[in-house]
Amino acid sequence: MGVRLMVVDDHRLLAEALASALKLRGHRVLAAAAPTAGAAELVITRAPEVCLLGTATPAEPGMFDPVVRIKRERPQVAVVVLGPVPSPRGIAAAFAAGASGYVRHDERIEGVERAIMKARAGEAAVAPALLQGAFSELLNPVDQPDDEGQRLLQMLTPREVEVLVRVADGEDTRLIAAGMGIAPSTARTHVQRVLMKLGVGSRLEAAALAARTGLLDRAGPVHLHSPPASPQPLQPDF
Repeated sequence: MGVRLMVVDDHRLLAEALASALKLRGHRVLAAAAPTAGAAELVITRAPEVCLLGTATPAEPGMFDPVVRIKRERPQVAVVVLGPVPSPRGIAAAFAAGASGYVRHDERIEGVERAIMKARAGEAAVAPALLQGAFSELLNPVDQPDDEGQRLLQMLTPREVEVLVRVADGEDTRLIAAGMGIAPSTARTHVQRVLMKLGVGSRLEAAALAARTGLLDRAGPVHLHSPPASPQPLQPDF
């Protein structure tokens, strides 16, 4: 039997895509809404069985306040957080607020669905690999220093690193597509995945984060598919 659920994420396009995929798998998706700030009110009003709540910064203070309110006013609603690779503090904060699970943004739809079903059944929905990574970081802090740039870099594929370099150089979707020899729609998808993995909402934020963390310095030389284009103003495509 399908689950009555809601998908709430600041990235409306991603929320709607996930909602559509879950509908195709037989679930009853009540809404795909943004921004996350309005999640609690919407979930309390619609009272789904499960709410998928997207977040870009799971360790930020107050990020899970909507979860606290949802569980206080609709305790029967299971909340599964959808976010980036979490730190132990991020996972702990989600569960302390009352969440039933944590799923990575880049998880396959099958994994998301498993988390939904576990949450509805009252079980904790966290991938063993996430728990293992969290415990490893807690037990071996010296072996895993807090290097945000290196951590973010490990989340990106070589192609996505190239996309980030081009974004940081000010290239828009058209120039990225031309420089990499791919369709604009493919370039746009690559950019969106980079933004999602970095947990930011715009190209400007991605460029700023890369500069702040030294991410691109850690990447070493990146072989672009064409000579670097002249710097262009950063232009949001979304």
